Amino acid sequence: MENLHIVFWLFKDIGWCLFWKPLGIVMIFPTLIISIVIAYRTRQMASELFHNLAITFWISANSYWMISEFMQFDALQVYGWITYKHLALIPFFMGVFCLAYYYAIWQPRHPNEIETM
Repeated sequence: MENLHIVFWLFKDIGWCLFWKPLGIVMIFPTLIISIVIAYRTRQMASELFHNLAITFWISANSYWMISEFMQFDALQVYGWITYKHLALIPFFMGVFCLAYYYAIWQPRHPNEIETM
């Protein structure tokens, strides 16, 4: 499943790069759904869960950014110098916070915990 996930992700980004809107938009769904399934399946292993959640947030941010460019609202201003493209930073930072929490808080509090599925 993880390998298939990468294939979908690549096709999504190829669609984005070549501005093939149907391919890029359609590939969001299997890419995002599989990343959520992978995160759910690894929920018993904290390190895997937090990293897979970060990937899910990354795909979400990446997909929103792609759609904002496809629909040509990426450069429109939301407030001041902030554009709609900048809103992709919200899920990007959520992914960063997942990893920051894991490495700064969870892992130091569970140094001897053996992770099993």
